[in-house]
Amino acid sequence: MTVLKHGSTGSAVLQLQHKLNAAGAKLFPDGHYGPLTEQAVRTYQLRAGLVADGIAGPSTLRALGGGDCCRLLQNNAVLAAATRLGADVAAIYAVTEVESLGEGFLSNGKPKILFERHVMHQRLSLQRHESDDAAALKAHADELATLYPNLVNPRAGGYAGGTAEHQRLAQACMIDALCAPESASWGTFQIMGYHAERLGYASIDDFTQRMAKDENEHFEAFIRFIEADPALHKALKAKRWTEFARRYNGPAYARNLYDVKLARAYQRYQEQTAEVPA
Repeated sequence: MTVLKHGSTGSAVLQLQHKLNAAGAKLFPDGHYGPLTEQAVRTYQLRAGLVADGIAGPSTLRALGGGDCCRLLQNNAVLAAATRLGADVAAIYAVTEVESLGEGFLSNGKPKILFERHVMHQRLSLQRHESDDAAALKAHADELATLYPNLVNPRAGGYAGGTAEHQRLAQACMIDALCAPESASWGTFQIMGYHAERLGYASIDDFTQRMAKDENEHFEAFIRFIEADPALHKALKAKRWTEFARRYNGPAYARNLYDVKLARAYQRYQEQTAEVPA
C-alpha cells in the first residue's frame, strides 16, 4: 500500500507533484514532500471531497489517477462525526488515520475482511437461548475444529489475506451462516461482525450489506463503536490516547505504539485544522 506524506522523497513523490500540477497546483517538482506539497494534497482532497489529511494514500492516489471515488470516505463525514461525538476535528482525523486500513475494499470490489477462526469457535459455543445446552454446543464446536481446523479453532491463525479471506468466510458460512459473518472483521476499521446488533444494526445481514456499500458505511460503524463504549468515547473527547488505544486496540496497543501514533497524529492535525474549512 503506497502512502506518501510529509518527509517522503523520491520518484513517487515527483510523480505525485506532476499529477497535482496537472490538477491545478503550482508546485516545483523536486521529489520532496514538504509543506507546499502537503498543502497541495490537502487542497486537492478538499476539492475532491476526500478526507483532507494531507497524506497521499491509496484513495488520493487513485483519485489523482482518474479512478472512481464514489465509494471512498468523504471529508464531510469526518467533520460531521466530530460534531456528533463532541470531539475535536483533529482528534477524529487522528483516529481515522491510525485506526484505519487506508482502503476498505479489495480490487474485486468486496469489502476487506479478516476471518477469525477462534471467534468462529467462540460463536459456535455461545448460548443464544436459555434452552441451549452449553456442553453440547462446546462439544459440537470442538468436533468441527477437528474436522475444519482452518475455519473453527480455539486458537487464532490460519489467515489467507486479501480475497482469500472471503473464500474462508464462504466456507465457514456452509458450517453456520450466522456465526461465520459474526466471526469476521469488516471494512476500513475492521469492526467485528458480532458487534452488529449492539451497534444498532437490524441484524448481521443488515451490517454486512452496509459494509459492502462504501467506506462511509465503514466509518459509520466505527463511530457507532465509539458511541457504544462510554469509556472509549470519553477517552477520545479528552484526548487520553493511552486509554483510547488500550480500549480500542487491546493489550498489544503499547507494543504497536498505537498511543504514540495517535498522540503524534493529533498534534499534526491540530496544527492543520485551522487550514481545513469546517
